[in-house]
Formats: sequence, C-alpha cells, structure tokens
Amino acid sequence: MPQAASDKQWPAELDALIAAPEHHKLLFENEWVRALDTSIPTGHMTHVHVHQFPSAPYFLSWSDFIRYDAEGNVIVDSRTLAKIPAVGAALWSGPPTPHALKNIGTNDLHVISVEVKMKILKQADR
Repeated sequence: MPQAASDKQWPAELDALIAAPEHHKLLFENEWVRALDTSIPTGHMTHVHVHQFPSAPYFLSWSDFIRYDAEGNVIVDSRTLAKIPAVGAALWSGPPTPHALKNIGTNDLHVISVEVKMKILKQADR
C-alpha cells in the first residue's frame, strides 16, 4: 500500500496551485504523482506557497532568482549557486518549506516538475 512521501503537512491554502495559481498550472495528477508547469516571468514574484512532495524539476528555461521564506528572509540566491542547471536538465529536489520566488534575471524561469506524492513501502512492510 502507498504511503505519503512528505511527513510535514502544510495548510491546503499554501499549495502552489491555490496560493500562486498565476505561476503554477496543473498538467497531470493521479494518486502517485502531480505534474506542474511553473512559469515565472522576469521581474515577477510568486506569493508564498509550498510543494508538499519531493519532485523532479525539468528546466525549459533558466533565469536567476531569489527564494524567500515565509518571513521574507533570503533562502537561496541563484547567483551564488556553485552549479546552475542547464536548460533541458532535470534534477531531484526535496519538498521546500513555504517560500516565495522572485525572478531577478532577464529570462522567464520555466520549469516542469513531477512531484512524487507517494512512495511504495518495502516488500517486507506489505
């Protein structure tokens, strides 16, 4: 039987599709995964939101950004990253805490993310 992948549950109103719908669109959802199309034009900032599950983001376009926590403190400034994902690259990301993201670059930041909603229990746990 599947089990939730994330131990922390945030209020439903903080879900990216509810809190920041102008930047997040649902592409697909079932009981195991949810695919989101995230597009943040240059100069735009999202509302504070969460992603409940870990994901595999795929970068359609890149732009520098600043990620803020719910109190407005800087969590990540992409200009300080040791390695920037290439357009066409995918990676793995755990579920971030509540955050807002501001595109400070010169391009749109466009990402397709497949969030993994469930994990399969080990055969021994069934």
